[in-house]
Amino acid sequence: MTSEVHGLLGFYRSPAGAVTARLVRDRLAALWPALPGQAVLGIGHAAPYLGLWRREAARCIALTPSHGSLAPWPPPGAEPTRSASLVAEEEALPFADRSFDRILLVHGLEAAENARRMLREVWRVLHDDGRLIVVVPNRVGIWAQLERTPFGHGQPYSSGQLSRLLTRHLFRPARREAALFLPPVGLRLLSPIAGPCERFGRSLCPRLAGVAILEAEKDLLAAIPAGGGRLRRRVVLPA
Repeated sequence: MTSEVHGLLGFYRSPAGAVTARLVRDRLAALWPALPGQAVLGIGHAAPYLGLWRREAARCIALTPSHGSLAPWPPPGAEPTRSASLVAEEEALPFADRSFDRILLVHGLEAAENARRMLREVWRVLHDDGRLIVVVPNRVGIWAQLERTPFGHGQPYSSGQLSRLLTRHLFRPARREAALFLPPVGLRLLSPIAGPCERFGRSLCPRLAGVAILEAEKDLLAAIPAGGGRLRRRVVLPA
């Protein structure tokens, strides 16, 4: 994660950050309403969102890349054996292969020093039937143009660019969502009308959202080289 993304802890502790987190959480909950007994990993700055599943998940871990600021996780009162936070290299995740059922990548991909290596590691630690959600600044949205929020830093993506990137790295895009149709100014004052604005934006102009959200599946078939599994037939003549 580059040093361009900064002030994450301060932003999410502010009234504007609280509104932002609530609007994004609503869309994440629409994609993953419940994850009972599953192992969940958040990469980047996922602590404001992992609370959606902490109580029911078997494990809920927040991983911050080594150049980021460690978020306070788990929250007070959480079971330490089920919730944890750590700092590690995004290109060498400290987990065994197929360790997690679900992975949430937020404030991570757009700030990655090497997106290819990060996605390769995400693919490695995800279960064969696992799913990934990526949240990134929308390239054509106003949030990516202003640096007053964390979504104004790093590499933004359009929904199509994100889909193609994940496909190239052995993920199969499944469902798309969008959030943050309010402008990133005066969020505290606009909070009472945030819900209607979000519904209106998703219905009429989803391409103008502040963030693009994409759920993808681990694509095992794409990882098998073409013809790699073909067997040659041998004919054995009797002696």
